[in-house]
Amino acid sequence: MNKSFPTQEIGSLKKPEWLLELVKNEGISEEDKSKARNDAAYLNIKTLEDIGLDIIYDGEVRRVEMYEYPVRYIEGFKFAGLVRSWDNKYYKKARCVSRVSYRTDFHLDEFLFVKKNSNRIVKVPVTGPYTLADWSYNEYYNNKEEFVIDLARNVVRPLMMDLVKHGAQVIQIDEPAATTHPAEMRIFTEAINECAKGIDAKITVHACYSGNDYQALVPYANEINTAQFALEFANRDTWQLGTTDDERKGYSVLKALKEYGFKGEIGLGVVDVHVDELEPPELVRDRLLYAAKIFGDPTKIYANPDCGLRTRTRNIAFEKLRRVVQGAQLAREALK
Repeated sequence: MNKSFPTQEIGSLKKPEWLLELVKNEGISEEDKSKARNDAAYLNIKTLEDIGLDIIYDGEVRRVEMYEYPVRYIEGFKFAGLVRSWDNKYYKKARCVSRVSYRTDFHLDEFLFVKKNSNRIVKVPVTGPYTLADWSYNEYYNNKEEFVIDLARNVVRPLMMDLVKHGAQVIQIDEPAATTHPAEMRIFTEAINECAKGIDAKITVHACYSGNDYQALVPYANEINTAQFALEFANRDTWQLGTTDDERKGYSVLKALKEYGFKGEIGLGVVDVHVDELEPPELVRDRLLYAAKIFGDPTKIYANPDCGLRTRTRNIAFEKLRRVVQGAQLAREALK
């Protein structure tokens, strides 16, 4: 792995059309569908390796959706119906009707497949307890805090422990809901720390599309037991080249994190997942150099997209990831 500006993906990729058509075909056996998912996962793995990413997964090709998929395997939930999400997609929202508990390691097979078929660092994304609770109806617990902490203690941590037992070394806790309710940041902090107890692996936290520019997160950053925050920045940044504050307006919260004494890693969102326009590698370079200038250590700045790339076509997604790799190399060369 590159020591300066390591490159990584964040999670989801758009599934191949042939796979979507095949799994909907009732005439295809479950065994053949499973083989097809393996083929799609292998294709993603090798494509990400060929692009040159240091840290990879399989594009979450086996998962229906980051919320609905895990909820299927958690005791205590019942699906209530479809809800429209922010990107004009729909997901099945669930009701919590009894105490939540861990039923089975629903990410183990996919992780073992990636581990077997890749020589890169493997990072397993898991949906975090705060988001699982925030996106559900609570009809059982007295309050949201009880709900979130039980999910952390009884579901997410056991899931992570099983993954670690089977060789997982890096686990990314996905928390897109993390900063949507600033008054609940204490609950979020306690939940992540509950997940991390006894976990002998590197833990990273991915939070995206903060309505308050992560200002709610900043005061708690040092209290959260994570090695890295992978955050969204490119979506709000300019497309001008350069490393001044005016040119890198989208990255202003980095200074606040530095001022609060955060000493961990930053997974720096350097390409926007909501547009098809392709960022020049030089723009990626300057975004990375700006972050390194603030934190003073390029080994703590990881290059990644703002979020998963499932809303982009596969060609656009892979090209954006290629720009991440190219820009990171330019940034390394600039520091020589």
